[in-house]
Amino acid sequence: MKHSGVLVHLCSAREWASAQASDALRPESLGSVGFVHLSTPQQVHLPANRLYRGRTDLVLLQVDPAKVGAPVVCEPGVPGDPESMLFPHLYGPLPIGAVIGVTQYRPGPDGAFAAVSD
Repeated sequence: MKHSGVLVHLCSAREWASAQASDALRPESLGSVGFVHLSTPQQVHLPANRLYRGRTDLVLLQVDPAKVGAPVVCEPGVPGDPESMLFPHLYGPLPIGAVIGVTQYRPGPDGAFAAVSD
């Protein structure tokens, strides 16, 4: 499935800085499950709250899916996500050139992350 809208990848500012010294971001998930986790802006708060609640060192990488150079497949998330919600998974490293914007992603006072608009 071709994705036309901007996608996002959530990582630490340190991981992003390290990736910029390389040609691509290669998170741990690429080796362990074979893909890079992506989200739409409207759903990124779900994995953020599940995995990173309260962290203040995160950035959202805005990704142009037309520039990733590898398949993006929309697949189910984890049990507990809204029924029938699919998440985009990039089956290859995330090229630095596909990142078209970077913004800080901070939780609210209660440690929870809010959905973002695209």
